[in-house]
Amino acid sequence: MKNISLFACESQPIALEGLGKVIQSSEKFVLTGTAPSQSAGMQEIVMLKPDLVLTDHTAGLKSTFQFASELRLFSPGTQVVLWAADMSEADSFRALQMGIRGIFKKNMPVTSLLACLTAVASGHMWLENSIAGSASGLVNRKNSPRLTPREMDIVNLVCKGMKNKEIANDLAITSGTVKVHLMHIFEKTGVKDRFELAVQARKFFDPAEMAPAVAGPVAELQSGR
Repeated sequence: MKNISLFACESQPIALEGLGKVIQSSEKFVLTGTAPSQSAGMQEIVMLKPDLVLTDHTAGLKSTFQFASELRLFSPGTQVVLWAADMSEADSFRALQMGIRGIFKKNMPVTSLLACLTAVASGHMWLENSIAGSASGLVNRKNSPRLTPREMDIVNLVCKGMKNKEIANDLAITSGTVKVHLMHIFEKTGVKDRFELAVQARKFFDPAEMAPAVAGPVAELQSGR
């Protein structure tokens, strides 16, 4: 089994040292490099093209979002996980919209960090429960909404960041039909929009029902046109 390669951008040497020990003790991950900042690490990341980049946001959220955007251009197979001391719910959702695939708080246990990295490397989004739960309230899988096979197809494509027209083309249906299905999905799940649906989908349904989300941004999930 191929190891998951990880590059870390972190301004605190102690945090980097601790992360290195955690990764070294794991049989699943390999730390391919580190840098004290995003700008200092960009060239090496583009050259190495690791599976994951774990980064803090000491340079500011605006710079972090720009960093994630540039990585999508120069290393599209690399997924970004934001390692934050604290983030508001609004900033967390904005980060996911900008293409960051995971947000992990530094005060969470090591096991949660490894679970986050594993999930993002597998093509899923990761959001702390305290943030994701605010989106629409967590749903117990025993009471998961019953969606039709076609509705599940649409949920999967929404999780890939596809717009209504792209979903329609993929499923050989009209954009109007997609809108109707989405309306029914929103009613059944209780979510407000497609972005919230993408974030919450894997809490609504058994993972076996969900196809992995493809690598890439989810910046246009809100409009979906």
